[in-house]
Amino acid sequence: MAKKGQNYKKYSPELKEKILKEYFEDGIDTFSLERKYGVSHNTIHTWINKSRKNIDVKIDHRKENLGREKIKNLTLEDYKERYEILKKYQVFLQARREKK
Repeated sequence: MAKKGQNYKKYSPELKEKILKEYFEDGIDTFSLERKYGVSHNTIHTWINKSRKNIDVKIDHRKENLGREKIKNLTLEDYKERYEILKKYQVFLQARREKK
């Protein structure tokens, strides 16, 4: 599982194409390709499986959905409103703890 803030290595589409060509056409195994190009055999297997499912491995599909949309151009009033909401929520949670 990925860790927060983890960076992934990015490989050029040309390298991916070259590795897949050598795997499918020349019959070179993934471990040999790993040693030759310095790309993990697990990564190569991922590309192979995507290729077999007719998914274009040259495109980085991770960029499509990167979490919720970022809010830009917040004004001071927006921050004050959010701060007031958080204060009310803190009071609510404190009251709830005291009831227990």
